[in-house]
Amino acid sequence: MSGGKPPFLTAIIITALRNKQHKELTQQYKSASRPLGVFLIRNNKTDKVFLGCGIDLRGTINRHKFQLSTGNHPNRELQADWNQLGANNFAFEVIEELQPRNETSFDSKRELEFMEKMWLDKLKPYGDRGYNKRKVNRRHV
Repeated sequence: MSGGKPPFLTAIIITALRNKQHKELTQQYKSASRPLGVFLIRNNKTDKVFLGCGIDLRGTINRHKFQLSTGNHPNRELQADWNQLGANNFAFEVIEELQPRNETSFDSKRELEFMEKMWLDKLKPYGDRGYNKRKVNRRHV
């Protein structure tokens, strides 16, 4: 061996550095502030919309895209139109986005529920206008 570290030692060092880098990137991802918000999936042929929301807005939109592309979306009517018309006839639109705050009084789930209800009341994406189903208020059932 001439002058360098033995190959097995070099491999151990590289693996340790990769593990450290992976842990640091994972920690950065977990601590990153991701916006919450409300979005629409718009059928460009009929103008019907599906209103959705999520604590991690981008992740939620990606999940819906994946479910639709694999034929596994929980909204069967939306899935059927997607299958019939194709992905090119649908648009994903963010209609309200909010950065989470580090204040202890900020309740992101409550804020998201409020935003969703406000947009459902405003757009009424039910029946001929949309794919959403009215939520049953369990307190009054």
